[in-house]
Order: sequence, then C-alpha cells, then structure tokens
Amino acid sequence: QVQLVESGGGSVQAGGSLSLSCTGSGRTFSRDAMGWFRRAPGKEREFVAAVRWSGGITKYADSVKGRFTIFRDNGKNTVNLQMTSLKPEDTAVYYCAADTRPTSVPGTLSWDYEYWGQGTQVTVSS
Repeated sequence: QVQLVESGGGSVQAGGSLSLSCTGSGRTFSRDAMGWFRRAPGKEREFVAAVRWSGGITKYADSVKGRFTIFRDNGKNTVNLQMTSLKPEDTAVYYCAADTRPTSVPGTLSWDYEYWGQGTQVTVSS
C-alpha cells in the first residue's frame, strides 16, 4: 500500500517556525517530484512548494517565497518543508504529494499529483 504520511504540524505564534516532514512508503519516490499543498478553512487547496526528484529544481508560491524551504532526502524517502516567519494566513492543513509524471519540472497544480498524504494541521496565532 502506497502511503505518504506528514508530521510536524502544530501551533505557533506569528513570526515563529515549524518544520514539516513527509515520509513515503510502499514504493520509492526518489524519481518523483514532490510537493506541498495547503487548504485553509473555507478556501480551496493551493500549491505551496515543490521539488524535482533530484532536488535541483524547486518552485514556491509567491506567498511563501523567501520564508519556506522545501528539501528532500531520497535515501529516506522523505520530503521536508521548513517554514519560517510564519503568519496567521499560513494557517491551514498541509498536504504532501507525489508527482509521478515523467517530466523534469515539478507541477504546481493539484491534478499533477498522484499520491497524497492525509495532511497535518498548522495553526499560526497572531
């Protein structure tokens, strides 16, 4: 059974930091682009960040650029999201996902991604 499991969510005050981790099992994701999305209350799921299988190409939503960093460890089948300078508007459920398409550029759309985790809650208070 293929699974992606997120961890590291929690509550933090504005300006603080959190680090999310996503571990894959059931197959190797080392040749897949990996991404993070989020869904805030009452809003649609939106792209946050993505990284190519080799780690050489990353993409970020404008809203998180300069504050969030995505990186991966293919040996551990994990992808991480380091979040700094958090804002209340970053409050959301964060999902990791795997883009299994045979392309070199990681996707930024939900339908680019085949496998999804269950999500982890991040709450930023003002």
